[in-house]
Amino acid sequence: MAGQAESLSYKNMLTIFTTPKAFRGHIEVIQRNALKSWALLDANVEVIVFGDEEGAAEVCRELGLRHEPGVERSASGTKYVRSIFGRAQEFARHDIVAYVNCDIVLTEDFARGVARVSEQFKASGRFLMVGRRWDTDITAPIDFSASDWAERARAQALEQDHQQSQDWIDYFVFPRGLYIEIPPLVIGRVGWDNWLVWKARSEGVPVVDATDAVVAIHQNHDYAYHPQGKQGVWQDEEAQRNYELAGGVRHIYSIADATHRLTE
Repeated sequence: MAGQAESLSYKNMLTIFTTPKAFRGHIEVIQRNALKSWALLDANVEVIVFGDEEGAAEVCRELGLRHEPGVERSASGTKYVRSIFGRAQEFARHDIVAYVNCDIVLTEDFARGVARVSEQFKASGRFLMVGRRWDTDITAPIDFSASDWAERARAQALEQDHQQSQDWIDYFVFPRGLYIEIPPLVIGRVGWDNWLVWKARSEGVPVVDATDAVVAIHQNHDYAYHPQGKQGVWQDEEAQRNYELAGGVRHIYSIADATHRLTE
């Protein structure tokens, strides 16, 4: 009965939003896998895709997702966190929203986690749920027609057994209205995700580490989208600017800074 109650309370409350890279090659495969997995969480889950990247409109039409092409960008074309988070909270049909990186496959354990955390903090209406990811080599489209696709995907992630450190944060679940003012941080460089955790903690918002209850499946990929590869993502001018805007090391929080832990 408890599981049924969680499912029922969850069904009408979640909007997932994201922003993709261009749908080309391996990136297209893993982004399609991620988006489809979210759409299958429940018929009432809303998915919003921000950005006019190549193929985004077509994939959204195919999967029945909401596409919002307009996003505020820096001079180099990187997307501002405040634009995506601000518009998502404005447009969302549901009071609970989740930013998820577009390479993360989610299954029912994520849905259960959202339901449990939302119920726990229903009175205050304030929380942030985050968790570590499992890096997984997935190179082909997932067969979503198979009834056990989710179990197989989770098993593959656990078998490869590469859980990323607490510094890498790939999903954020929170009540709409939590993030109103965000400095001009850009997505696709380091630091913005860590700042979001610090911001919640600085305002006394409970931060829940859902790692023990949620297998977030990160599909491994290269960094060919940046001219300098992974080093550029971490060290280029915009990465350094993110670090400065975040307030330096004192505002670089990780999942280790959570105040609560969600268990099975």
